[in-house]
Parts: sequence; C-alpha cells; structure tokens
Amino acid sequence: MEYKRILLKLSGESLMGSQGYGIDPDRLASYASQIRQAAQEGVEIGIVIGGGNIFRGLSGASKGFDRVKGDQMGMLATVINSLALSSALEAIGQPARVFTAIPMFPIGEPYSKWKAIEAMRRGEVAIISGGTGNPYFTTDTGAALRAVEIEADVMLKGTRVDGVYTADPEKDPEAVKFDSISYDEVLARGLKVMDLTATALCKENSMPVYVFNMDVEGNLHKMLSGNNVGTLVHK
Repeated sequence: MEYKRILLKLSGESLMGSQGYGIDPDRLASYASQIRQAAQEGVEIGIVIGGGNIFRGLSGASKGFDRVKGDQMGMLATVINSLALSSALEAIGQPARVFTAIPMFPIGEPYSKWKAIEAMRRGEVAIISGGTGNPYFTTDTGAALRAVEIEADVMLKGTRVDGVYTADPEKDPEAVKFDSISYDEVLARGLKVMDLTATALCKENSMPVYVFNMDVEGNLHKMLSGNNVGTLVHK
C-alpha cells in the first residue's frame, strides 16, 4: 500500500446517493466495503464525514437560524452519519470506534489524538465526528486538523468528482484535470478544493491532500495501490 495511515474525508452529500436527503443504504454499504478492504490490507484509517445530507449550518444561517446553533446542528448531523458508518462497518466484521469532538458519551468517546491512534493501531477504524467542536469551521477544516493531529501520511478527500480541474467540470466541458498541483497554484487560481482555512492548515503542516471520486467502487483501493485516480495537492 502507498500509505500506512490515512485520514479519509467523506462528503455527507455523497451519502445521499440518488436520494434527495438522508442516507442511501447502498452508498453506505459501498463505502463500508471499500474501507474494510483497505483496513484488511494493513492501512490505519481515520475518517471524518460531513453532515450536509442532513443539515448544513451555513445554509441554515441563510434561512434564519442563529449561525452558532446552525453549526452545532451540523455537528450533530456528522455524528449521525458517523454512527451509521460505524454500524455498517461492524455489520461486515470491521471494528470501528466513534469519537466526538464534544462530550457525548455513550454515543461516542470524547476525541483525543492518542485514543484515536491507539484504536487505529489495533485495527479499528477511528471515525472522528462533530467537526472541530466549534462553530464557523467546516468539516473540511475539521478533517485537515484531524489529519495533522493523528499524523496521517495523507488526507484523502472523497468527493463526487475525480480530481481537481481548471474549472468546475460539471459546468465547464472544457475543464482540464490536474494529476498534481501545489497549494500555491490552488490559491493563485482560486480553485475550490477546500475552504481557505483547511487549505492553509494543510499547506502550513505539509499535509498532502488527494482528491478523488469515492463514489466509484474500488477507487479507494486503486488509489492506495498507487494508481492515479485523482489529483494530489502538495506543498
């Protein structure tokens, strides 16, 4: 395997699958199967999953919710998704442990770097929920923070597109995909790989980010085996 320890950031929106809301059981099962395969091959796995399939704090704020309360609702949405993923993993024989950024026992264990690393070394998937535990931070920033904290070799950003393009490939048919790109070029071109806080955090801590389409079955294994199925963002 190309990497020994990874932080996999999953999109809450992708978890909807073909539905307009909530969790698609087939998409959940696909994610669980791919993650289990990677764990069985010796990769230590931390996961951060978004909550946009249930509630987004920022869009809630635009509809009249208090921003802090909206973000807290979004944090709870990530906990729901994390519990669903841990259940799907355990159902196919892959041990998983849910950590929460804010105390929420017995729903999850309070997160600490050392407990998460200890779990991963035992072969458990460490699912780290609740974002950073603070409002005004996205789950991309939460994922970047956890990737740096758990000393991951790479942060994998599983999205519904197969990498970073010169423009939005869903809107511009002439958009060209990068095989690799530096953080400086991402910032100079104004490409929306992640929000600025997450990008700066990864850049400052020399954390590479690999953007790929997690919704294609087998892509996680291909990426970890060294195949180019996305875009590497590096310092």
